[in-house]
Amino acid sequence: MGNDNLRIIVSGGGTGGHIFPAVSIANAIKELHPDTEILFVGALGKMEMQRVPAAGYDIVGLPVAGFDRKHLLKNIGVLVKLFRSQRMARKIIKDFKPHAAVGVGGYASGPTLKMAEAMGIPTLIQEQNSYAGVTNKLLAKKADKICVAYEGMERFFDKDKILLTGNPVRQSLLNGKTGRDQAIRSFGLDPTKKTVLVVGGSLGARTINNCMMQNLDKIKRSGVQFIWQTGKIYIEEAKQAVGNAGEMPMLHTADFISDMAAAYSAADIVISRAGAGSISELCLLAKPVILVPSPNVAEDHQTKNALALVDKNAALYVKDSEAEDTLIDTAIKTVQEPDTLETLSKNISKLARKDSADVIAREVCKLALKYKNEHER
Repeated sequence: MGNDNLRIIVSGGGTGGHIFPAVSIANAIKELHPDTEILFVGALGKMEMQRVPAAGYDIVGLPVAGFDRKHLLKNIGVLVKLFRSQRMARKIIKDFKPHAAVGVGGYASGPTLKMAEAMGIPTLIQEQNSYAGVTNKLLAKKADKICVAYEGMERFFDKDKILLTGNPVRQSLLNGKTGRDQAIRSFGLDPTKKTVLVVGGSLGARTINNCMMQNLDKIKRSGVQFIWQTGKIYIEEAKQAVGNAGEMPMLHTADFISDMAAAYSAADIVISRAGAGSISELCLLAKPVILVPSPNVAEDHQTKNALALVDKNAALYVKDSEAEDTLIDTAIKTVQEPDTLETLSKNISKLARKDSADVIAREVCKLALKYKNEHER
């Protein structure tokens, strides 16, 4: 596509669910225009400050924090940080002179995109969930393009700006094709047994971990094996519980699974939170899943994400408040029902969108090239 050295800001983060898509979009932009300079803007102290440089991109951190809905007085500090973040974002944009800015959600995308919009830089926002977040609803008014993962988003956004792209996922999941038996062996487990993968998102999930710890005896007797990613906050507690339960050759426990492609290959069914990124991955990999939406997220959007699948018979759903009573039983029962697994797999795969990152990258580059041609003659 010629030597168009574009400059693009990608902003957002906070959790793996925001970082993986952001990096996928950046990689796809580089494929289209290899000379593009990409600068990430994240939130200081959050995961992106390590993950983005590890993926080979520069990142600047803003001192931004989320609103505290329970303790309103604490928000005075939050507002001060927001004001400082906007000033910093303004300076970053003046110095870097981007031709376009992309927001993927998460704390930092608010001040960064707001400033970009105020300074006349074209913006694209990516809304991952089936229910739009507050920040994106505010930014959408001036955004040039809004990429969404679910149908029916015109209830939140101007329908002329919407593009249904799906959510970008970690490329490594699609490239790595380890066979099921080999994948199971890599976790020290038995390929002849049914396997349940338990993940609580990049930071772990208290409820899901409690379900595992309270049902270790049941797991032991089930004839089913489990791969359990606890998240780093919970690993010590989990290890202690497993130690107390005695020999458990049917259980592989880790705080973080770096080879998720192998974990997914090994799994006959997955237990997962209902974050948008996880759901997009499960759709692409056609994995049967039991979704346990996190109740601690804005506007309860994970429940809405989960129900969008349940309505299409593409996932099972267990309420967080009922999980300790039913989750492990449901998993052990379902993983031994081949017809149910097949139906779930077939239906969830119909919701997959394979080239999300490329479609979004093309839109970003279109905006950037148009701006560059108009302003840099």
